[in-house]
Amino acid sequence: MAEFPRTFDAIRVDRPAPSHVPKDRLVDLTFALGGVPNDEIDPYEPFGWLGGADVPRLMYHITDPDAPRRSVEGVGGIDAGGWIVTRYEDIDRLYTDNEHFSTEGRGEFQRLIGETFHNIPAAIDLPDHRKYRMFLMPFFAPSRLNRMEVEIRAMVGSIIDEFAGKGEVDVAWDFARVFPVRVFLTMMGLPIAMLDRFLEWGKQLIHGGTVESTVAAMREILTYLRDAIAEKESEPDDSLISAIATGEIDGAPLTADEKIGMVWFLWIAGLNTVAATISHMFRRMALQPEIQDRLRGHPELYQSAVEEFLRTQPLFSIGRKATKDFEWHGVQIKRGETVMGMNVTANFEPGRFDNPRSFDPARNPNRHLTFISGIHLCMGAPLARRELRILLDEWFKRIPSFRVKPGTDTTVYPAPLSIRHLPIVWDVP
Repeated sequence: MAEFPRTFDAIRVDRPAPSHVPKDRLVDLTFALGGVPNDEIDPYEPFGWLGGADVPRLMYHITDPDAPRRSVEGVGGIDAGGWIVTRYEDIDRLYTDNEHFSTEGRGEFQRLIGETFHNIPAAIDLPDHRKYRMFLMPFFAPSRLNRMEVEIRAMVGSIIDEFAGKGEVDVAWDFARVFPVRVFLTMMGLPIAMLDRFLEWGKQLIHGGTVESTVAAMREILTYLRDAIAEKESEPDDSLISAIATGEIDGAPLTADEKIGMVWFLWIAGLNTVAATISHMFRRMALQPEIQDRLRGHPELYQSAVEEFLRTQPLFSIGRKATKDFEWHGVQIKRGETVMGMNVTANFEPGRFDNPRSFDPARNPNRHLTFISGIHLCMGAPLARRELRILLDEWFKRIPSFRVKPGTDTTVYPAPLSIRHLPIVWDVP
């Protein structure tokens, strides 16, 4: 297992950097960006010190040029280098100051295959962001989610019933990976028969490991999604893809790029985030059975517990592009430079959260940054919260307690790539 640095001096580097970057701000934070696994109960604890008072508020991350890079990380990310902020206040500004920071082009790794459409609305700035968000928001409104809840509850219950009597399941591979995709297929109006194909595409895209596998998966996915849009254009129904395929904004039909931009982004967003959150959630409960003890038989805690799982599992550190030259904390930021906010430190900041490293299922208030803040607040957050709350309810009705299967490797990547396998066991009456 990797030994993580614990002091600022240990992360400082002497590597080529832009001339305006102070030498004393050059660091290598690769260890804190999700690419190095650990086996801590709280896998984000090794990075907590980065938010301390003795660490500069702005650092400039420089990747080791000889280190291997993950396949799609460099597209719209910070793989090659960029500014890092670790304090809650600074990260909140990064997400809300639309004058100085832009989200345009973020995460658009479809560029690898020559696609030019945008991820809508996530990679769109104001004023266009607002019109796209207003178009999509009704599909994530409480009234619509209330109508979906019966179906989601039946779905998760039926999946759990398939293995509840066996006393064992790989909760990451056989459950967390499957459940959110089934919800997504239902919501989008795509056939459940596509489940296995979607899971395979997700494996290639997110866990493929090579640029070639990622490119191949993207081409197949986009071909399928464009065909699905065309089908809904010809035969509309009440699904989300149909609404996009036949939709209008300000009286004008959506363009082909707008349609695929929305559907592609929803596919990416619905594919891995909830799955990774579930895997982290069950790992934490299995390693800390007192959390199970607190939740078991107390459905009134499920909603606040979900928020605490989200706070303590900030899967993403999110980047923005500077829109202009400006000074911040005595340092010059240049237009076009990337600034990344490390939610892995902000969500545990003393003063923002009491006893931040402890898991408190009743924590209130709980204003974490896992779903970002500002106008780009995660649009799917209400659905994700609903899925996780229903999951806790249906799980504890069937499986009151569980534990990690003896001999299981519980190492985890504190990032969206997360946990591939997590066998858990329980006593069957």
